Amino acid sequence: MSEFAKFYKFYLEIMTLPTMFIAFYIPQGSLICWVTNSSLSLLQQIALSHPDVCKKLGLPGQDASALATERKGKSEIMEIYVPSDLREILSENPSPSEMVQLSSKFLAKDQKDVALPLLRLALNKDPEHIRAMAVLGQALLHYGYFTEAIEYLEHAISKLLRNGPPTGVEDVNLLILSSEWAGVAYARQGKFDESIVHLHRITKMKEPEDSNTKANYYEALVVFSSVLYNEGCKLEAINCLRKAVAYDESYRHFLELWEKDVCEEDEFVRNLVNSRRADY
Repeated sequence: MSEFAKFYKFYLEIMTLPTMFIAFYIPQGSLICWVTNSSLSLLQQIALSHPDVCKKLGLPGQDASALATERKGKSEIMEIYVPSDLREILSENPSPSEMVQLSSKFLAKDQKDVALPLLRLALNKDPEHIRAMAVLGQALLHYGYFTEAIEYLEHAISKLLRNGPPTGVEDVNLLILSSEWAGVAYARQGKFDESIVHLHRITKMKEPEDSNTKANYYEALVVFSSVLYNEGCKLEAINCLRKAVAYDESYRHFLELWEKDVCEEDEFVRNLVNSRRADY
């Protein structure tokens, strides 16, 4: 027998008594618990190491890179985790406008884990980039982050109105969209007054000449009328919706439903009043 085998045999003999002592005093149930927890932890580690699982859960994968960006005028450092498929793109140092365009493509594919960090990076590069503020606000609204969405949208609105009402086509369009989205965000939080402030701003604007901006303008009027209708201001909502119907007949169905509803309410009130008079 080799020296190593003799040593190993001697080691096992020595460990016999301590092993018996530990096994005697530790219940078997705890051993089962240890094995179960260890197995689950191992499975979790294996699952989280797979990039598809991390992507599904909205978590940064192991191959994610942490990009530290410093806010201008502030000493705080914000870490933004970007999946590895963007490393090559970001290594080319794209401009904020290019990053906003890229984020729109990812948002169209519902890849918020890529789009949102891109928009935040764009704003860290250029804190005055109004389109990035508006797009980020709309994206946050879409994913249910209402408070943060309002913060970015109202910031964009204040930038657009700092020198008076905008006149450029893009700025007018951004003001309409930002006001609409801010109004929707407040409405979903149940804040009617704040919602009306933003949506009513659009009604004071002149009808845009640009076709795309005009479509957004009337879509915002439909949203405004919907908020008014849901809050009980039905006649005002109908008058607002009629303007949109004059532009796009596809909204007529809603107008007819609302007008029918108001007529039925008026008829109910008249019948109620007449029945009261008959009692006197």
